Amino acid sequence: MNRVIEVENLSKRYGDTVAVDGLSFTVRPGRVTGFLGPNGAGKSTTMRMILGLDHPSGGQVRIEGGSYRQLREPLRRVGALLEAGAVHPRRSAYAHLLWLAQSNRIPKARVRAVLALTGLDGVARKRAGGFSLGMTQRLGIAAALLGDPPVLLLDEPVNGLDPEGILWIRNLMNALAGEGRTVLVSSHLMGETALTAQHLVVIGRGRLLADTTVREFIQANSRSYVRIRTPEPELMRDALAAAGLSVKQAADGALEVDEAGPEAVGEVVAANGLTVHEVSVQSASLEEAFMRLTRDAVDYRAAGR
Repeated sequence: MNRVIEVENLSKRYGDTVAVDGLSFTVRPGRVTGFLGPNGAGKSTTMRMILGLDHPSGGQVRIEGGSYRQLREPLRRVGALLEAGAVHPRRSAYAHLLWLAQSNRIPKARVRAVLALTGLDGVARKRAGGFSLGMTQRLGIAAALLGDPPVLLLDEPVNGLDPEGILWIRNLMNALAGEGRTVLVSSHLMGETALTAQHLVVIGRGRLLADTTVREFIQANSRSYVRIRTPEPELMRDALAAAGLSVKQAADGALEVDEAGPEAVGEVVAANGLTVHEVSVQSASLEEAFMRLTRDAVDYRAAGR
């Protein structure tokens, strides 16, 4: 079965504003794909076009080889979380899910199953209007999972969840991908994405910036280095340079050595009898890599103090 999402030369204009600009990428099954970009990058617009909620100005999207609108009983094929709060406030969690299930010939037993899976079975008969943000989010996730779909699109799924809930959804997404499902997750939380996703699609101003694994993305767009604090910075700098190591000075006075491990730095320190207060490896992070890659694609930037 073809569980691939194919986005091909996708574009969307609103008057003179270009929200998505010739975007192409493929989301494959068996892994969690993180969908990243600054505010206004076009992520939500792209996801809405994938689901047929917005009509493209150009290009096309295929799910299982065709458009979303061509799918029979779409909840059985694609599960989506875009607006968790899109539920009538006077309707109970059970009634909301039952209505969705009946629209796609999904058995009642599945309603009870997703309520239990999302931890909402104890409040199933309560009105959704009284739910907390986290409970509303869980209800949205339950709706996405209702048809046991092979393809999932989740926009900011950890929004409003407590730490236990974040761990739960992280494990759930990886378990679903491990079953061979296609999972596309949009998020602003770099740390959480680093723990969840195996592949990344990164866009900026509606254009594709990266389509690669998390590891390759971090390696290509950030740096790892050894940080050194010493009361003898000039002597340390000279000793490191004499050993052929490239050294920079940070804003706080610490020294930073690229392309060398702590072992090489330690040998220089020992050979020259120097005093150090810190020698630590500063590992590259997804957040740093994302900030470096998207710094020219940010539309809204806060002023520094």
